[in-house]
Amino acid sequence: MRFLGHVVRFIVAAIVLVVVGWIVPQFTIGGFGSALILALVIALLGWVIEGIFGSKATPFGRGIVGFLVSALVIWVAQFVVSGVSVSILGAILAALVIGIIDLFLPVATPFDARK
Repeated sequence: MRFLGHVVRFIVAAIVLVVVGWIVPQFTIGGFGSALILALVIALLGWVIEGIFGSKATPFGRGIVGFLVSALVIWVAQFVVSGVSVSILGAILAALVIGIIDLFLPVATPFDARK
């Protein structure tokens, strides 16, 4: 059941990234496939950063450090995923929009509560 929860998480994250691509200038995504791969790359980069610096300095962390790390991760991910183009300002705006969307629509599933 945890696998299905992760799949739902990536699909929701990809949908959010596509929406952000429509809203934010200087942030373009080639399509839903690129958004899925971008969501995976962002998650992997966040995992690596958390392993190195701890949970406070991750894209999922709260506060200014988490916000800046999120923008940096989004900007770096464009070099890994084809079909994605992000400027520094676009990455900052995307991190802001993703943070706002996450306030109203947290990416969690009912399967996460069962651990």
